[in-house]
Amino acid sequence: MSSSRLQSASAAIGLTYGSYLVGNIVILLVVLVLGGIGINLMTRPSLRLLLSTVLLQGVTYGGIVIIYLKVRSLSPEFIPFSLPDKHDLIVIIVGIVALLGLLFAMSSVISYLGIESAENQAVEIGEQNPATLLLLILLSFLLVGPGEELLFRGLVQGALRESFGPTRAIVLASALFASIHLFSLSGDGKFVYIGIAFVLALVLGATYEHTDNIIVPSLIHGVYNAIQFALAYLAVT
Repeated sequence: MSSSRLQSASAAIGLTYGSYLVGNIVILLVVLVLGGIGINLMTRPSLRLLLSTVLLQGVTYGGIVIIYLKVRSLSPEFIPFSLPDKHDLIVIIVGIVALLGLLFAMSSVISYLGIESAENQAVEIGEQNPATLLLLILLSFLLVGPGEELLFRGLVQGALRESFGPTRAIVLASALFASIHLFSLSGDGKFVYIGIAFVLALVLGATYEHTDNIIVPSLIHGVYNAIQFALAYLAVT
């Protein structure tokens, strides 16, 4: 591997796992501070989940994007964004349908084969407190979709594209994106879940490269997550 590719791969890996580590340190510090004033989040999983979402996907991922651009003296155009035009809107609709269709197809195959898939801990907590799922629907649009897309498509895929080209960058960034979900899963079949996340991430990466607009995968991601939480809410209630 050439030195430029090694640097790009190292930057992508560092951004992926470093951001997650920093985010969890921030969450831990806030939990300790709140505990010191009498707010025990360890006994309030729903509140802890919502706070973690704000601090990780919102504060940490957004902050790291800004820091990375400043450290590398990159302009905001490194992650291109603009109001979606007619073509972008068509891609958004096709992307959402593609994600839901792929999820249905893969879930059907997994069910037919009798293979078990892990479950995201956010859904498990939401099943215990359905109101949490309603707030997660809102956060999917405001923080989760934009935050994760800025980091994984904007920075990680962007860093990999510099040396590997767009196609390989999509594949590698999708693999890193899927792998980070391992820490938020419970139950058996974690690698099945990661495999599904990898396939879905390929769609997000492709839409970003096709439109050259980070808003597009952000909206696709946000709507997809919101639909998942909405279905979970309906199932519970």
